[in-house]
Amino acid sequence: MLKRNQRLENSIYYGAKANTLAKAHDLRMNMTNPEKILWQKLRNKKLLGCKFRRQHAINQFVADFYCHEVKLVIEVDGGYHNNSDQKEYDKNRTIELENFGIKVLRFENNEVESNIEKVIQKIENYLKEITLPKSSPKGRT
Repeated sequence: MLKRNQRLENSIYYGAKANTLAKAHDLRMNMTNPEKILWQKLRNKKLLGCKFRRQHAINQFVADFYCHEVKLVIEVDGGYHNNSDQKEYDKNRTIELENFGIKVLRFENNEVESNIEKVIQKIENYLKEITLPKSSPKGRT
């Protein structure tokens, strides 16, 4: 077991400390309703065979959902994310995650609750965009 300030040096956690891992565990045990709805669509590689983890520790952050294979974080935001201080925090958090090469997609709670299929389609479109083989430029083989 990790001590409080000890870091987990596994690449999937990006140096997360024990307290962040503990917070992630607590959040997994207390998911919001929108998170539960989305989790049912992502779990067990249901979405294009991608393995998503829920409430996953990444450095000092806990991502709602994370697919390490494609370096994608999906966030489900409640109303408090409309607060200007929270918006600034979220913006900076996204920048820090992007510094790890991780893409962040955000959805609001009401999007997930009222139109989960549209949310899934947006995620699917992104996954297809990044996983489709890029064609070589004309004239090159």
